[in-house]
Amino acid sequence: MLLKIRHETKYLHAAPVSYGLMELRMQPREHAIQKVMDWNITLEGAEEQLRFTDQHRNEVILAAYQGQPHEITIACEGTVEIRDTAGVLGEHGGYAPLWYYKRQTGLTRPGSGGRALLREAGTDHENDVAQMHALSALIVDAVGYETGATNSETTAEEALELGKGVCQDHSHILIGLARQLGFPARYVSGYLMMNDRVDQEAGHAWAEIHFDGLGWVGFDVSNRISPDSRYVRVAVGLDYRQAAPVTGLHHGNSDTSSDKVLVNIQVQQ
Repeated sequence: MLLKIRHETKYLHAAPVSYGLMELRMQPREHAIQKVMDWNITLEGAEEQLRFTDQHRNEVILAAYQGQPHEITIACEGTVEIRDTAGVLGEHGGYAPLWYYKRQTGLTRPGSGGRALLREAGTDHENDVAQMHALSALIVDAVGYETGATNSETTAEEALELGKGVCQDHSHILIGLARQLGFPARYVSGYLMMNDRVDQEAGHAWAEIHFDGLGWVGFDVSNRISPDSRYVRVAVGLDYRQAAPVTGLHHGNSDTSSDKVLVNIQVQQ
């Protein structure tokens, strides 16, 4: 399937910024099941400093800004061709070894709620993939999808306690539980073409788990399926922080309560 994507993010600072630095992970990944036909990233109000590839093989742009203007716009646009493999990506590649993806983070580490889900799921499953699908179903039943209930700093255990969350929370929970069982697991940020609309206010996230003899397999917990040809992979990491489209810091504006972030995404055939 050929997907056309446009993603625009505007940062509106209410007060002058003496210096700001951003890391952008907004370049879709080339893979056997994903071919980037064309892709363009433009910046307004910020200047690209350098490009590099991180430990996960994400392409990263480092951009800086300061003073005027107070508005920074990051626009991405392009076309990506996706092949449907029922979520199977295959063998591991890249700079980070598989054992690195067994490492828990503050956002993924299971607590009592996560361990209770593991006990409920049990071990009586046809295979390891079936076990992860069963865990995914338990997670989305325990954490109802609700925007605004959590944020980028919400941990997997906090989302379970709250009983509400979004795709980021669902992914963190499954990743943490998979690692608890000894599987390498990672967070994926990207895009999903919706069946009922073109315009979206946020990207999408899902988990990938590595199985011996099969390789990496994707699990979209929120939608209870493995990714198909409607999904575009952009970045991966141990958790959201390492795969977020934009991360950064700035100096000179101590009161950020009036700052705004406006996001518009379009995904269509």
